[in-house]
Amino acid sequence: MEAELTLRESAEQLRVHYMTVYRYVRLGLLRADKVKGTWRVLASDLDAFRESASLQLVADQGGRRRAPWAERLESRLVAGDGQGSWGVSEAALASGATLEDVYLALLTPALQSIGRRRQRGELDVAVERRAAVIAFRLVGRLGPRFTRRGRNRGAVIVGSAEGETHAIAVAMTADILRHHGWDVSDLGADVPSSAFASMTRMIDAVVSVGLWVSAATSAALDSTAAAIAGIRETGSSALVVVGGDATLSQDHAVALGADRWVADARQFVELLDSIELGVVAVG
Repeated sequence: MEAELTLRESAEQLRVHYMTVYRYVRLGLLRADKVKGTWRVLASDLDAFRESASLQLVADQGGRRRAPWAERLESRLVAGDGQGSWGVSEAALASGATLEDVYLALLTPALQSIGRRRQRGELDVAVERRAAVIAFRLVGRLGPRFTRRGRNRGAVIVGSAEGETHAIAVAMTADILRHHGWDVSDLGADVPSSAFASMTRMIDAVVSVGLWVSAATSAALDSTAAAIAGIRETGSSALVVVGGDATLSQDHAVALGADRWVADARQFVELLDSIELGVVAVG
């Protein structure tokens, strides 16, 4: 059985203060697991940390090296470490990452990896759910930073179709759109088709409309198509755009009744930038 070290023992081997090692753990730099209330570090993980620290020193002296922020965040999410997850996000921002990077290059791939590990049986569903809650809290803390002053460019409605409970992608998309000057109505997850239609009527009467309905799982594709049909019945001229992991291509989007498909929130922003008409996005 591989040797396990306490944080104090790890600090002795690294020749640093105990609190420095604790900070390494909370920022996701050093892998550790809590066993009966005490942090434990595998000897192999400590060796890997030493090696990565040496490589980082070389990179700092001779060139730039991208830090594995997504992996660090994933480690803290899996450990159920909310404060450590926040610390990784802040450290990434301090190193030059943008708010959008935290959402799309850190949090999204971390959650996707956790989901795949749960599907393979490597993680318990309870761990996945706990990680999702921590991720939502991160979004809640970061969301206000996306606020942008100035004139609104138009209105956008976002939400996930009925039966689709993955709301975090919707929340992140809403924040990114707000950051780019759009007035966003976020309907959240598991939204009835009638609600999309109602909101389209309310907003379309005042300003141009964008609507994004997320479907992360194939089980929600029928309800996504129903939501699009309900939007069409309002007579709105808004462009309907789909996205999310369960929608695969432009042809798939058209088959669902939408006008356009986007792979992620950045592509959605680019699409909005390229047109002047209202947009409805369903994904």
